[in-house]
Amino acid sequence: GVDANFATPNGPSNVKLPDGFMASKEEEIVTFVSRNLEPYRGYHTFMRALPKILAERPRARVLIVGGDGVSYGRAAPEGQTWKDIFLNEVRDRLDLSRVHFVGRIPYSTYLNVLHVSAVHVYLTYPFVLSWSMLESMAAGCIVVGSRTPPVQEVIEHGKNGMLVDFFDPDGLANMVTSILKRPAKYRHLRLAARETAVRRYDLKTVCLPNLCRFFEETAAMTG
Repeated sequence: GVDANFATPNGPSNVKLPDGFMASKEEEIVTFVSRNLEPYRGYHTFMRALPKILAERPRARVLIVGGDGVSYGRAAPEGQTWKDIFLNEVRDRLDLSRVHFVGRIPYSTYLNVLHVSAVHVYLTYPFVLSWSMLESMAAGCIVVGSRTPPVQEVIEHGKNGMLVDFFDPDGLANMVTSILKRPAKYRHLRLAARETAVRRYDLKTVCLPNLCRFFEETAAMTG
Protein backbone atom coordinates (compact mmCIF):
# COMPACT_ATOMS: atom_id res chain seq x y z
CA GLY A 1 0.00 0.00 0.00
CA VAL A 2 0.87 3.68 0.01
CA ASP A 3 0.85 6.14 2.88
CA ALA A 4 -2.08 8.35 1.89
CA ASN A 5 -1.33 10.65 4.83
CA PHE A 6 2.04 11.42 3.26
CA ALA A 7 1.10 11.38 -0.43
CA THR A 8 -1.70 13.94 -0.43
CA PRO A 9 -3.03 16.67 -2.74
CA ASN A 10 -1.78 19.24 -0.23
CA GLY A 11 1.65 20.52 -1.06
CA PRO A 12 3.67 23.45 -2.36
CA SER A 13 2.53 25.13 -5.55
CA ASN A 14 6.03 24.95 -7.03
CA VAL A 15 9.14 22.80 -6.91
CA LYS A 16 12.74 23.59 -7.81
CA LEU A 17 14.31 20.94 -10.04
CA PRO A 18 17.97 19.88 -9.94
CA ASP A 19 18.59 21.84 -13.17
CA GLY A 20 17.41 25.01 -11.41
CA PHE A 21 14.03 25.28 -13.13
CA MET A 22 11.12 26.22 -10.87
CA ALA A 23 8.07 24.20 -11.90
CA SER A 24 4.74 25.72 -10.90
CA LYS A 25 1.24 24.36 -10.48
CA GLU A 26 0.08 27.31 -12.58
CA GLU A 27 1.83 25.89 -15.65
CA GLU A 28 0.96 22.99 -17.94
CA ILE A 29 3.25 20.42 -16.33
CA VAL A 30 3.23 16.88 -17.74
CA THR A 31 4.91 14.34 -15.46
CA PHE A 32 6.34 10.87 -16.04
CA VAL A 33 7.91 8.76 -13.29
CA SER A 34 9.73 5.44 -13.43
CA ARG A 35 12.52 3.94 -11.36
CA ASN A 36 14.42 3.57 -14.64
CA LEU A 37 13.48 4.88 -18.07
CA GLU A 38 12.86 1.69 -20.04
CA PRO A 39 10.32 0.14 -22.45
CA TYR A 40 8.76 -2.02 -19.70
CA ARG A 41 7.32 1.17 -18.22
CA GLY A 42 6.34 2.69 -21.56
CA TYR A 43 9.13 5.25 -21.79
CA HIS A 44 9.38 4.74 -25.56
CA THR A 45 5.66 5.40 -26.11
CA PHE A 46 5.81 8.47 -23.90
CA MET A 47 8.78 9.94 -25.76
CA ARG A 48 7.12 9.31 -29.13
CA ALA A 49 4.07 11.25 -27.91
CA LEU A 50 6.06 14.30 -26.80
CA PRO A 51 6.59 16.04 -30.17
CA LYS A 52 2.83 16.30 -30.70
CA ILE A 53 2.15 17.34 -27.11
CA LEU A 54 4.74 20.11 -27.16
CA ALA A 55 3.73 21.29 -30.63
CA GLU A 56 0.06 21.60 -29.69
CA ARG A 57 0.68 23.05 -26.22
CA PRO A 58 3.45 25.67 -26.54
CA ARG A 59 3.28 26.43 -22.78
CA ALA A 60 3.62 22.80 -21.69
CA ARG A 61 6.69 21.52 -19.89
CA VAL A 62 7.60 17.91 -19.24
CA LEU A 63 9.22 16.57 -16.05
CA ILE A 64 10.70 13.08 -16.41
CA VAL A 65 11.81 11.32 -13.23
CA GLY A 66 13.91 8.16 -13.45
CA GLY A 67 17.36 6.67 -13.80
CA ASP A 68 19.32 5.53 -16.84
CA GLY A 69 19.47 1.84 -15.92
CA VAL A 70 17.13 -1.13 -16.23
CA SER A 71 14.87 -2.46 -13.49
CA TYR A 72 12.81 -5.14 -15.21
CA GLY A 73 13.25 -5.54 -18.97
CA ARG A 74 16.27 -6.46 -21.06
CA ALA A 75 19.29 -4.21 -21.12
CA ALA A 76 19.84 -1.66 -23.86
CA PRO A 77 22.47 -2.45 -26.52
CA GLU A 78 25.97 -2.28 -25.10
CA GLY A 79 27.20 1.24 -24.52
CA GLN A 80 23.73 2.77 -24.82
CA THR A 81 20.77 3.56 -22.56
CA TRP A 82 17.07 3.30 -23.33
CA LYS A 83 16.78 6.91 -22.21
CA ASP A 84 19.09 8.13 -24.96
CA ILE A 85 17.89 5.68 -27.61
CA PHE A 86 14.31 6.96 -27.51
CA LEU A 87 15.29 10.57 -26.82
CA ASN A 88 17.50 10.55 -29.91
CA GLU A 89 14.62 9.11 -31.95
CA VAL A 90 12.60 12.31 -31.44
CA ARG A 91 15.27 14.83 -30.46
CA ASP A 92 15.03 16.86 -33.67
CA ARG A 93 11.28 17.33 -33.15
CA LEU A 94 11.45 18.48 -29.52
CA ASP A 95 12.01 21.82 -27.84
CA LEU A 96 14.42 20.37 -25.29
CA SER A 97 14.31 23.57 -23.23
CA ARG A 98 10.85 22.38 -22.15
CA VAL A 99 11.82 18.78 -21.39
CA HIS A 100 13.44 18.25 -17.98
CA PHE A 101 15.16 14.94 -17.21
CA VAL A 102 15.63 15.16 -13.46
CA GLY A 103 17.04 11.68 -12.85
CA ARG A 104 16.45 10.16 -9.44
CA ILE A 105 15.42 12.68 -6.84
CA PRO A 106 14.67 12.68 -3.08
CA TYR A 107 11.27 11.30 -2.15
CA SER A 108 10.04 14.65 -0.87
CA THR A 109 10.99 16.32 -4.15
CA TYR A 110 9.27 13.56 -6.09
CA LEU A 111 6.04 14.14 -4.15
CA ASN A 112 6.28 17.85 -4.89
CA VAL A 113 6.66 17.03 -8.59
CA LEU A 114 3.32 15.23 -8.32
CA HIS A 115 1.81 18.28 -6.62
CA VAL A 116 2.54 20.52 -9.61
CA SER A 117 1.43 17.96 -12.21
CA ALA A 118 -1.33 18.95 -14.61
CA VAL A 119 -1.29 15.49 -16.22
CA HIS A 120 0.59 12.44 -14.95
CA VAL A 121 1.36 9.68 -17.45
CA TYR A 122 1.79 6.09 -16.25
CA LEU A 123 2.42 3.30 -18.75
CA THR A 124 3.43 -0.30 -18.18
CA TYR A 125 3.60 -3.73 -19.76
CA PRO A 126 1.27 -6.23 -18.05
CA PHE A 127 3.44 -6.48 -14.95
CA VAL A 128 3.59 -5.49 -11.28
CA LEU A 129 1.99 -2.09 -10.73
CA SER A 130 4.33 0.69 -9.60
CA TRP A 131 3.86 2.33 -6.23
CA SER A 132 4.27 5.61 -8.07
CA MET A 133 0.93 5.23 -9.83
CA LEU A 134 -0.93 4.73 -6.56
CA GLU A 135 1.01 7.61 -4.99
CA SER A 136 0.14 9.87 -7.91
CA MET A 137 -3.54 9.01 -7.39
CA ALA A 138 -3.23 9.63 -3.63
CA ALA A 139 -1.69 13.00 -4.48
CA GLY A 140 -4.76 13.84 -6.56
CA CYS A 141 -3.12 13.71 -9.99
CA ILE A 142 -5.04 13.34 -13.23
CA VAL A 143 -3.54 10.06 -14.39
CA VAL A 144 -3.42 8.94 -18.01
CA GLY A 145 -2.60 5.25 -17.83
CA SER A 146 -2.09 2.43 -20.27
CA ARG A 147 -5.00 0.13 -21.01
CA THR A 148 -3.09 -2.86 -19.65
CA PRO A 149 -3.28 -5.09 -16.60
CA PRO A 150 -2.81 -4.21 -13.78
CA VAL A 151 -3.59 -0.53 -14.47
CA GLN A 152 -7.13 -1.54 -15.41
CA GLU A 153 -7.58 -3.07 -11.95
CA VAL A 154 -7.27 0.41 -10.48
CA ILE A 155 -8.24 3.01 -13.07
CA GLU A 156 -11.73 3.13 -14.55
CA HIS A 157 -11.68 5.19 -17.72
CA GLY A 158 -13.42 8.52 -17.21
CA LYS A 159 -14.12 7.85 -13.54
CA ASN A 160 -10.83 8.10 -11.65
CA GLY A 161 -8.38 8.47 -14.55
CA MET A 162 -8.08 8.02 -18.29
CA LEU A 163 -6.79 5.03 -20.27
CA VAL A 164 -5.04 4.81 -23.64
CA ASP A 165 -3.53 1.98 -25.66
CA PHE A 166 0.04 1.23 -24.62
CA PHE A 167 1.45 1.31 -28.17
CA ASP A 168 -0.43 4.42 -29.37
CA PRO A 169 1.71 7.58 -29.04
CA ASP A 170 -0.82 9.65 -31.00
CA GLY A 171 -3.66 8.50 -28.76
CA LEU A 172 -1.60 9.35 -25.69
CA ALA A 173 -0.72 12.77 -27.08
CA ASN A 174 -4.36 13.49 -27.93
CA MET A 175 -5.49 12.54 -24.42
CA VAL A 176 -2.84 14.63 -22.70
CA THR A 177 -3.49 17.70 -24.85
CA SER A 178 -7.24 17.34 -24.36
CA ILE A 179 -6.77 17.49 -20.59
CA LEU A 180 -4.39 20.44 -20.84
CA LYS A 181 -6.87 22.32 -23.03
CA ARG A 182 -9.88 21.71 -20.76
CA PRO A 183 -8.62 21.02 -17.23
CA ALA A 184 -11.97 21.86 -15.64
CA LYS A 185 -13.64 19.06 -17.60
CA TYR A 186 -11.34 16.52 -15.97
CA ARG A 187 -11.01 18.04 -12.51
CA HIS A 188 -13.34 15.44 -10.99
CA LEU A 189 -10.73 12.79 -11.74
CA ARG A 190 -8.43 14.27 -9.11
CA LEU A 191 -10.91 13.73 -6.27
CA ALA A 192 -11.90 10.28 -7.54
CA ALA A 193 -8.26 9.20 -7.86
CA ARG A 194 -7.55 10.26 -4.30
CA GLU A 195 -10.67 8.49 -3.03
CA THR A 196 -9.67 5.24 -4.77
CA ALA A 197 -6.15 5.32 -3.35
CA VAL A 198 -7.36 5.96 0.19
CA ARG A 199 -10.23 3.47 0.11
CA ARG A 200 -8.37 0.57 -1.49
CA TYR A 201 -4.64 1.06 -1.03
CA ASP A 202 -3.89 3.13 2.07
CA LEU A 203 -1.09 1.45 3.99
CA LYS A 204 -2.22 2.14 7.54
CA THR A 205 -5.98 1.67 7.26
CA VAL A 206 -6.30 -0.99 4.55
CA CYS A 207 -3.23 -2.87 3.34
CA LEU A 208 -1.30 -3.37 6.57
CA PRO A 209 -4.37 -4.46 8.60
CA ASN A 210 -5.33 -6.89 5.82
CA LEU A 211 -1.81 -8.31 5.73
CA CYS A 212 -1.75 -8.76 9.50
CA ARG A 213 -5.17 -10.42 9.38
CA PHE A 214 -3.94 -12.81 6.70
CA PHE A 215 -0.98 -13.93 8.80
CA GLU A 216 -3.12 -14.26 11.91
CA GLU A 217 -5.70 -16.39 10.09
CA THR A 218 -3.01 -18.50 8.46
CA ALA A 219 -1.28 -19.05 11.81
CA ALA A 220 -4.58 -20.05 13.39
CA MET A 221 -5.27 -22.58 10.62
CA THR A 222 -1.81 -24.16 10.89
CA GLY A 223 -1.55 -23.96 14.67
